[in-house]
Amino acid sequence: MWFIGTGIFASLCLERLVKNHVSFTRIITGQPTRSGRNNKENPSPVEVKAVSLGLTVTRTGKLSENEALISALATEKPNVIFVVDFGQIVREPFLSELCINIHPSLLPEYRGAAPIQRAILDGKTKTGVTVFRLAKAMDAGEILGQSAIEISPSENASDLYPKLAEIGSNLAVSELSKKDLSFTSQDDKSATYAAKIEKSELELSFNFPAERFVNTVRALDMSGGAFVILNGKRVKIWRAELRRDVDGEKGSVKIIDGRPVLMCDDFGVEVIEVQSEGKRKMSGKEWALGIRANP
Repeated sequence: MWFIGTGIFASLCLERLVKNHVSFTRIITGQPTRSGRNNKENPSPVEVKAVSLGLTVTRTGKLSENEALISALATEKPNVIFVVDFGQIVREPFLSELCINIHPSLLPEYRGAAPIQRAILDGKTKTGVTVFRLAKAMDAGEILGQSAIEISPSENASDLYPKLAEIGSNLAVSELSKKDLSFTSQDDKSATYAAKIEKSELELSFNFPAERFVNTVRALDMSGGAFVILNGKRVKIWRAELRRDVDGEKGSVKIIDGRPVLMCDDFGVEVIEVQSEGKRKMSGKEWALGIRANP
């Protein structure tokens, strides 16, 4: 088997598949990104995870133009290729093989780049994972298996990532172990799309309904973190809870039993975990002490 992936969800699936005794002859990932003054090289999450598991990694640019991998595909003939969270369109000759994807939504809902985030932003109370065969159209291939879960009001995207990776990886192993694989076509007419998260979506507003404010916090904790401007400074809210029992002047901050509550257009939002500009992450209660000391 081969594994092709790049992002965080792919790295979590790789770890779970290896723990399920799936043996890969090749791990393929995207090229490192670079950042900072020194143009520091940042290996992909899949590469970092593979190295920690003692696995060898092959980096690639555009997969369809990698002659070495195309030649290896012809000689090695993997029986299954896992393609998860790769960030590239997979084309021939790879697509003619049995390419299996683990996607964190109940397809055909939330095809695309940010299914977990979009489900939370939309206030969904249920999501799931789909194991399907890769096709030319994005996330439109035939389904091998699905599993649904409830989304707790207290769960962030960062809570769902490992949960769905484990469920999806276990499901893939279970389905692929069957003697006869059974695939079901998707209903394209029911498809919805999960566009990637834009930086502009990270900014919160007290004009939001409180539920939207909280859902934005929950959805974007792995996308840089949602923030609000307070007293001219950026404050990131990492965890928050809806407080329908609290009302007050929009944009104000109330301290209730030592807990900070931000007032939105309709209800309150209790801050559970927060990070003021230039500061470390801290609990809402700790942050509230600072607000009282510096009114």
